[in-house]
Amino acid sequence: MKNLTINEEITRRSFVKGSTLAASGLMTGALGITSSAFAAGSDTLKLAVIGCGGRGTGAVRQALNADEGVKLVAMADAFKDRLDNCFSTLSEVFDKKRLAVKDDAKFTGFNAYKEAIDMADVVIIATPPGFRPEHFEYAVNQGKHIFAEKPMATDVPGIRRVLASAKKAKEKNLNVVVGLQRHYQHNYRELYKRLQNGEIGDIVSGQVYWNGAGVWVRKREAGQTELEYQMRNWYYFNWLCGDHILEQHIHNIDVANWFIGETPISAQGMGGREVRKGPDHGQIFDHHFVEFVYPSGAVISSQCRHIQGCMNRVSETFQGTKGSVYASGDGDGWMKRRDGSSIYQHDGSNDLTPYQIEHNEMFASIRKGGVISNAEYGANSTMTAILGRMATYSGKLITWEEAMTSQKVLVPPSSELSWNGKAPVSPDADGNYPVPVPGQFEVL
Repeated sequence: MKNLTINEEITRRSFVKGSTLAASGLMTGALGITSSAFAAGSDTLKLAVIGCGGRGTGAVRQALNADEGVKLVAMADAFKDRLDNCFSTLSEVFDKKRLAVKDDAKFTGFNAYKEAIDMADVVIIATPPGFRPEHFEYAVNQGKHIFAEKPMATDVPGIRRVLASAKKAKEKNLNVVVGLQRHYQHNYRELYKRLQNGEIGDIVSGQVYWNGAGVWVRKREAGQTELEYQMRNWYYFNWLCGDHILEQHIHNIDVANWFIGETPISAQGMGGREVRKGPDHGQIFDHHFVEFVYPSGAVISSQCRHIQGCMNRVSETFQGTKGSVYASGDGDGWMKRRDGSSIYQHDGSNDLTPYQIEHNEMFASIRKGGVISNAEYGANSTMTAILGRMATYSGKLITWEEAMTSQKVLVPPSSELSWNGKAPVSPDADGNYPVPVPGQFEVL
């Protein structure tokens, strides 16, 4: 699938230029028949949310705060209780004029997303990652502006589907913002601008981290079918989550792609389950280490870990030919010369949260008839994290070109799923799920 490999699609220069414009909300184009400008604050923008968990609820709140003319008109989730909790939480902040969701516009089930998307001008996609290619494709086909959470897929066929939809979204002049919010964060934007000005030369190496204690675990409850249990505890199943190297560490991997201006040509690494390995932890590893090699020769060391009691670090550091740069999601950032003297120190004391900036810029772009297009870099950063997962699961060196040919489908179509039907993976007699074994597991 060479036509879908970003290293062969675009040059470093065009990648960098496109990333800068997209992150700044400056990519514009002539409006097609599926896109229209809305006068600021005067015309209603109808919003639908697909996936009503914590991230979906937060994204709706940010969307409503971004533009006074936005109204939530439809909601969809696999589970009614999650939808109801989302609506109840939002009702504590917004009145019925902004939460204009009638009871018959609250849709549940695996195919509920279609009905909600059909009602809206703008769609928030915050379902578990495995469903995003299907939901993104449908929203693009229906001509909707989109905020899609990261990652964009959990398998390579899903990536190819997203890239095809991304191309169509551009043709339709749709705004697509992806929740890799560091592209919208002040410290990262300032450091990136200075990198482009050559203040530390070319990046030759780097270290990116998401090492923490882990996330929630939802234990099996009496009466749940196997599929409901996996959907409730979705973080621990690869068809739904893709492992934490993809669902969480993608943020740091994305920064490496962005700052270097390339995607890797290969990856090799190691990982496993040392501590977090009970039945409720499904299939995923609790640690990964990957070495990514880029076309320019840059080598990035990637670490992510979910183990309590260990060193925590969520940040990125890069070494250039003339100096180094550091950034973190908490707003810190600096740039130094090779002799250790300071070039720049970021003061983030008055920075607006990037989660809000994403929505502010998306709705401003919609209002003025512009186009923000994040889908391609979102898909390629997702693919980079999948490449890293392939390396750790297999214990082998995997090239980007090899990985992009993968036909392994992890996620069945929503139309084939039912609560009493068979789940994509099954436990053994002891309740344990199949876990990749390096040296034995086939990823291609």
